[in-house]
Amino acid sequence: MTNLAIRDTSLYVEVVGDGPPLLLMHGGPGADHWSMRPLRALADEFTLVLYDHRCNGRSAGAPVQTMTWANLTADADALRQRLGFEQWAVLGHSFGGHVALEYALRFPGTISRLILLDTGGSAWWSRENAPALLARRGYAPHTVALVRRFFAGNITPDQMMPSMLRFGRAYYSSHSNRHMVSGLLHGEWRTKVRPEAFVYAGRELLPGWSVMDRLGEITVPALVIAGCDDFLFPPEHQAELAGGLANARLRIVDGAGHNAHEEQPAEVLAAVRAFVAG
Repeated sequence: MTNLAIRDTSLYVEVVGDGPPLLLMHGGPGADHWSMRPLRALADEFTLVLYDHRCNGRSAGAPVQTMTWANLTADADALRQRLGFEQWAVLGHSFGGHVALEYALRFPGTISRLILLDTGGSAWWSRENAPALLARRGYAPHTVALVRRFFAGNITPDQMMPSMLRFGRAYYSSHSNRHMVSGLLHGEWRTKVRPEAFVYAGRELLPGWSVMDRLGEITVPALVIAGCDDFLFPPEHQAELAGGLANARLRIVDGAGHNAHEEQPAEVLAAVRAFVAG
């Protein structure tokens, strides 16, 4: 693990494994690459490139206002060039999937395979549909109101983690904290959270964001994979996302929510291996 000077920032980067390169883009924003921990098992077959987006995790040196789609995607491509890869497969989870979609649109010749894991092509799903979906699932009105404020960035940075603890079980199909605790025990305690990045994105980066009308421009083979109980980007959106892409297959994972790679790691890992190798 090291910090690399990339463009106008310093990206925290880890390269592990051997084989064809696979870039992992973490979610959040405000999280870091440790949220991708279960996918590190792919290092036996691929060269995994894990990094923290600018203004996220341990990447430092740039003010949060520089966290734009143009910079996020240019950072990734500058990292590709720095590591000497002509092309690589790209996997994006949640917010990382948004970045991956923007990257595929802005740097189309650099991606060999695109994997979109529990993500979406429009911020409407997390900002508007997710609170409504949780209301239908029986969550209390005050929790639904909190979720609406949360994904709109209408919280202060110090409220991010306490807020997540109030509705964190919604991220998982089992509706328990078991997977969260397991992740911490297996290494996610190393996570460095940057709440200011989450708040900024909710207020400035994500309002009105959508690439749904441009999905047909992405012609690289794509795998759209998500948990059947994902409250942020539910199966009906996954079908829209896969249907809009020019060359995509869809995989819905039973017994999983927004973090399918944590709840059903064997199925997700097998699907990624087969798709990237193929």
